[in-house]
Amino acid sequence: MSSAAAGRHLLSIAELGRDGIDELLGLSETFVEVNRREIPKLPALRGKTVATLFFEDSTRTRLSFETAAKRLSADTMTFNAEGSSVSKGESLRDTAQTIEAMGADAIVVRHRAAGAPHQVARWVDATVINAGDGRHEHPTQALLDLLTLRHRLGTRSFDGLAVTVVGDVRHSRVARSGVAALALLGARVTLVAPPTLLPESLDGWSCVTTSDLDDVLPETDVVYLLRLQRERQAAGLFPSVREYTTRYGLTVERAANMKPDTVVMHPGPMNRGIEIAAEVADGPASVITEQVTNGVAVRMAVLWWLLGSGTVP
Repeated sequence: MSSAAAGRHLLSIAELGRDGIDELLGLSETFVEVNRREIPKLPALRGKTVATLFFEDSTRTRLSFETAAKRLSADTMTFNAEGSSVSKGESLRDTAQTIEAMGADAIVVRHRAAGAPHQVARWVDATVINAGDGRHEHPTQALLDLLTLRHRLGTRSFDGLAVTVVGDVRHSRVARSGVAALALLGARVTLVAPPTLLPESLDGWSCVTTSDLDDVLPETDVVYLLRLQRERQAAGLFPSVREYTTRYGLTVERAANMKPDTVVMHPGPMNRGIEIAAEVADGPASVITEQVTNGVAVRMAVLWWLLGSGTVP
């Protein structure tokens, strides 16, 4: 097992480094093959228990982690903040320690507060995996995106790859983890958004920015659309949804200006007709469904990497 795995947690992309990313992507390929079997299950984590501790709504990430754990034969525990003792005032620390006391070997944490998984890792002896914390990070999303690109592009090298990330970057943990991972692997990343939806500071971001999508799109190898949250309009961060789509949406007309082999990605859930046209989301350039499929393999790899014996199952 690598030195990164010996740390027992996955909290950010930076802690993996390029070698750790490559190792996890290689291991993920093993589980892609497993998931293609008639019975996609291994006894790899039999006797282990994986708990999902989610304080935010989630479909893809939660189900993906739970599916991954079950396919590795681990037991699972599911925590929903709604209807739990959190409504009675129980703290995050007490909740995490209670789940650990019930026998959790790994706790997958999603929380609206940046840094919450890091705090949980200080409070418990169990392995902690960051499934999204506030505006901070979403490391397994970055990994599944990289795996999806490997498959579509047919290469393990991202050196010089032109990636354009479009939308609400300021509030996006997906963008923060994704840009960091792509930069580690040598890609050239451009952020496209209104100034109000770009990060307040670009310190630590290995990328350039622009507000002109049409200028960069023809030379883009990968265009990654981020979900637009309508509450941003109420906060005055952009004038209207219609204007946003006109300037930043991947419409059918705009997509016609892409290179023939440009890849279209979106982490979901999508606002069809706003950040991406339905025809583009369902078109041949899109790998959005593949991203969801690869999420299970990547999360199987992460769980095995952190909880397994260190040999490929």
